[in-house]
Amino acid sequence: MTLNLNENVNTLFENLEQFLTSKTVIGEAIGIGEITLVPIINLTFGVGTGGGNGSDEKGIKGMGAGGGVGAKVAPAAILVIKGDSVEMLPIKSSNGLEKLMDRVPEIVSKIKIKKGGISKGEE
Repeated sequence: MTLNLNENVNTLFENLEQFLTSKTVIGEAIGIGEITLVPIINLTFGVGTGGGNGSDEKGIKGMGAGGGVGAKVAPAAILVIKGDSVEMLPIKSSNGLEKLMDRVPEIVSKIKIKKGGISKGEE
């Protein structure tokens, strides 16, 4: 079996757009009472490869190659919709997280936990 590193690397870079991507994805809306929360998520994918050849102190030659793939999923923001009001709360800024935490009591008050499961709070 012949390892052709140059061919593999060339193929990788020819198709680089398919391997590396960063996208923002709108998640599924979550309705809680009169409030709708829409998560916004950042997705990042990447790939790397490397290889080399050499010889040891006895002159025995060898070669090797390796590669790896990585992905990152991170929350970016939450879209809060209440009636005609729409507010974007960024997760990364502490201000956005504080605003979201300030709304937790309002959201929790809309949820009642019953023996049989979770139901909407009374309006």
